[in-house]
Amino acid sequence: MPNPLETWFTEIPPITRIYVSAACCTSIAVQLGFIHPLQLWLNYESIAHDFQWWRLITNFFYFGPLSIDFGFHIFFLARYSRMMEEGFFRNKPADYVWLMVFSASVLLVISIIVPFASLPFMGSALSFTMVYIWARRNPYVRLNFLGLLVFTAPYLPWVLLIFSLCLGGQIPTGDILGVLVGHIYYFFEDVWPRDPVSQGKKWLATPRIV
Repeated sequence: MPNPLETWFTEIPPITRIYVSAACCTSIAVQLGFIHPLQLWLNYESIAHDFQWWRLITNFFYFGPLSIDFGFHIFFLARYSRMMEEGFFRNKPADYVWLMVFSASVLLVISIIVPFASLPFMGSALSFTMVYIWARRNPYVRLNFLGLLVFTAPYLPWVLLIFSLCLGGQIPTGDILGVLVGHIYYFFEDVWPRDPVSQGKKWLATPRIV
């Protein structure tokens, strides 16, 4: 008979399950010494000169050593990515893959052109993108945070930013970037097509190849 953890894991939709599993396995592998974070981080010099192209992907899988902060990000990644995949993207896996590919690509571009945004690992930023989009698409959902605060969903990213700041003791740059990219996607997917000027055109429509 499957235990509750196994049941919970198997019920997670496939895209979220793959990403969460990859993130957990990566941090465990680093913790056990099988790989080193320097082999995974977003180093453009190694990518350009040594053709280590895997860094463009692996930097999104490492959320840091096993810690409270790691658990915090994995929990919210699993929770809100799952809710996105089961809700807005139900039976539309290609659209959800495109959301993740687009968000990751924009984060990489921002890390090149904005000096302070050049982070070694972008996993927390990508997960925060999912949180932001879910929150904006559920404006009337009421949430209870740690039994202390009750607020509507659009305030969730800002509550989490403050919590992350208190937990880590420093400005959560990755989470802020996640909010920025999430807003870019939300604007062009949900707001812009409703403007008469756009004529209903969606600039971020999923490419046919996806």
